Amino acid sequence: MSDVEIPPEETRLHRLLRALKDQGIEDRKLLHAMEYTPRDLFVPELFLDRSWEDSAIPINCGQTISQPFIVGLMTQALKIEGRHRVLEIGTGSGYQTAILARLARYVYTIERYRSLMLEAEIRHKRLMLENIIYRFGDGWIGWPEQAPFDRILVTAALPEEPVELLAQLKPRGGIMVGPQGKGSTQRLLRYTRTGDTYETEDLGEVRFVPLIAGVAKEN
Repeated sequence: MSDVEIPPEETRLHRLLRALKDQGIEDRKLLHAMEYTPRDLFVPELFLDRSWEDSAIPINCGQTISQPFIVGLMTQALKIEGRHRVLEIGTGSGYQTAILARLARYVYTIERYRSLMLEAEIRHKRLMLENIIYRFGDGWIGWPEQAPFDRILVTAALPEEPVELLAQLKPRGGIMVGPQGKGSTQRLLRYTRTGDTYETEDLGEVRFVPLIAGVAKEN
């Protein structure tokens, strides 16, 4: 028997991955991406000891890094393939972006806080993720110049059906996942586009900060 001790952070990582599997996150490529994306790189120093907990954590600008289960649930629901181009609305810490980048061909990510976008870009460079394209801008508008997208992920709560974003999905088989609702809790919805129609599936209750139009003014 080996006398080599497993580092505590590795033990907590594997415990987290087992918990995600128990909750229905079964996609092997996704779990591999989460295993090799160090969540502690995206967590503020004040909360480093919580990096491997299955819980949301506050970050700068009043935003959060999502609970790993929610990251897994939303990403799994997208059904990403290696050839896909993915649009992410809300870069935040960049953790979800990094997961997407390990699964897709390209990730186009939009953030309304310039400071968050720049910090996320630095983290991604440390991880040598080179298939991410960034935009400081309004997530409500999406990225029409680069549309259509195979997949769209929205990481903030939409008050209503996002018609403008749905129009940027590929007409055949494009999928968008995001929270929708005006209250403190929302429903996680998956839209699948077929021509001019959309099939909608309810994936359960979630809690996200609202998606705000425009770009943020920072001191």
